[in-house]
Amino acid sequence: MTVLNALDAKLLEHFRGYVVRKDLVRSVKVWANVPVFVLEYLIANSCSTDDDEKIRKGMENVKNVLTEHYVNPEESHLIHSKIREKGRYKIIDKITVELDSRKDIYWAKLQNSNIRNANISDGLVKQHEKMLLGGIWAIIDVEYDPNIKIGQNIYPFVITEIKPIQLSSFDNSRIINKRKEFTRSEWIDALLRSCGYEPEAEGVTDRIKMLLLARLLPMVESNFNFIELGPRSTGKSFVYKELSPYAVLISGGQGTVAKLFVHGSTGKVGAVGQWDAICFDEATDKIFKGRDAVPLMKDYMESGSFSRAGAGGEITGVASIIFNGNINQPVETVLQTSHLFSPLSDEVNHDTAFLDRLHFYLPGWEMIKFSSSHFTSNFGFSTDYFSEALKSLRRVTYTDALDSFFSLGAHLKQRDTRPVRKIISGFIKLIHPDGGYAKSDIREYLEIALEMRRRVKEQLKRIGGMEFWDTNFSYIDKETQEELYIGLPEEKGSHLIENTPLPPGVCYTGVSDGEHLALIRIETLAVAGSGKLTMTGVKNTDVRENIKNAYQYIKANEKTILSEMHSLKNYDVTIQVSNLLGAASAPGIGSAVYIAIVSALYKKNLKAGLAVLGNISVGGAIERVANFADKTAMLSENGAKVVLVPMDNLPEIANIPPAVLGATDVPFYQNNQMLMQKAILLD
Repeated sequence: MTVLNALDAKLLEHFRGYVVRKDLVRSVKVWANVPVFVLEYLIANSCSTDDDEKIRKGMENVKNVLTEHYVNPEESHLIHSKIREKGRYKIIDKITVELDSRKDIYWAKLQNSNIRNANISDGLVKQHEKMLLGGIWAIIDVEYDPNIKIGQNIYPFVITEIKPIQLSSFDNSRIINKRKEFTRSEWIDALLRSCGYEPEAEGVTDRIKMLLLARLLPMVESNFNFIELGPRSTGKSFVYKELSPYAVLISGGQGTVAKLFVHGSTGKVGAVGQWDAICFDEATDKIFKGRDAVPLMKDYMESGSFSRAGAGGEITGVASIIFNGNINQPVETVLQTSHLFSPLSDEVNHDTAFLDRLHFYLPGWEMIKFSSSHFTSNFGFSTDYFSEALKSLRRVTYTDALDSFFSLGAHLKQRDTRPVRKIISGFIKLIHPDGGYAKSDIREYLEIALEMRRRVKEQLKRIGGMEFWDTNFSYIDKETQEELYIGLPEEKGSHLIENTPLPPGVCYTGVSDGEHLALIRIETLAVAGSGKLTMTGVKNTDVRENIKNAYQYIKANEKTILSEMHSLKNYDVTIQVSNLLGAASAPGIGSAVYIAIVSALYKKNLKAGLAVLGNISVGGAIERVANFADKTAMLSENGAKVVLVPMDNLPEIANIPPAVLGATDVPFYQNNQMLMQKAILLD
């Protein structure tokens, strides 16, 4: 006898006939290239038991059925011949039906058998209406009658009997009524095993469980926009490829207007009107094809509808949109040089309007790499039953569930609150389909929702600057009035600028190339020598000029700036410029270089958390800073406690968010003397 654990026993007790041992599915899948939901339907009907002998006989029956009746696409001509020669033949195939209104008849299409215009009675269509909604897999009796003609054409194939091997109807009351028989932990494990995962495998923490469940959110929430970027072999697309007949995978570059939205000549609505979920696999390659595809996708992701000339007005859809792709570098490296959307294809990876429509960014770099031990051998819902349950949950909503316990902080805008509410609603549907949730559950889902949406906003801030500054996401407990802020595990920027007195010769600044910001660390070393200047880490010609100008200004004005013993002619000065964050290489570092050289010569510390903006000309003029507010905000976010700014930028102080001014002092300087007074730490 097979030894069942407590959860297996519960599932068999309450869902016998709707659960299947997942290792049995894998054993058949090895030799039969059959959709998982077809396999699991057959196995669930034969092997929902703990009796080893019955399981053995059931598996033999499943294999015999598949061997005798399943049609592989390459066998289509042979199947046509068998139907003709025998007059009647039984096959397993996917059948879809369309009404031909010009002839007032239904035509059936058999997918693998490549039969396009098979005769089918009105009675069979009414009996199995899902054939009109994308089709069903079934055991189908097909007869051959060469006497059926329309005009000069013969239509000999006739569908005479259909036995669905997908659920042809579904009632979710069992899921709702039986949920109370399981603890929250048991139910989560049952959901994960239904996906094929083993929740008790090594490395599967509670955090990983929730991230794995999050992949199901697009299946239970309509018009949900989801992205997961991470390493290979973490199962990013598995759920959408194998778990549901209502999801479709689209390969890179295949997202055409006709395929996704509407065919220009026929007016036929594309994938957004036909599927519950559309997953763009390998979204790091080119995603869309055609110049109108991205604008139409932006419209659809925002409102669930789109308009196109010749399409007869506005068209709506309920399909959720998923983007999956690989990040080939450590996340820390990506964050130091660019942003977490940079691996996406160039058509969208800097389009802030497109990216802002994403509701949920799952941190794929936290996912485990799957090995054989991470696939379950226990019972879970059969894929067909599970996919129908997920689909049924799209009809209910819990978007107002958080309002009973919590309110959202001031930084969340309308485009943030909608994703947060949808995420909470989705988790409730998955884990509490009976609506029996508690305050602690909502708190957990709310914190996950704020994190996943904030991850989107943080990257938009890196790309778009001040427009997306409001990322300090929080929620307020209505009972205690306590406000709690949600951070991101990967955001460690507050440690980049030390909150201690800076060593002599070390100073920070920010630069911008017009589109991107970068945090720069300047390190200056002055040793006894003959007046030689060496620069390292500098490739940009204009940046080299900044350094030379600052150095030459000090050299030309030594009598007022330096004492005799600190003269540059007695020192060799080495200046190293390092990009700590962002990839921009741009001028505007002269003032920071100036103060770094002076502090290195005098061996004086600079103030704790100091950054200096501005440029100093060879004649000593202090130049106004471009993108002053963006640079100040970026420096503050990364730990700057004091940001010195040229006096010419004073009128722009109102552009800095109050949160920045509350965390960082922003004094102004007019000349090199004021700069030294405000930068150097006094003994």
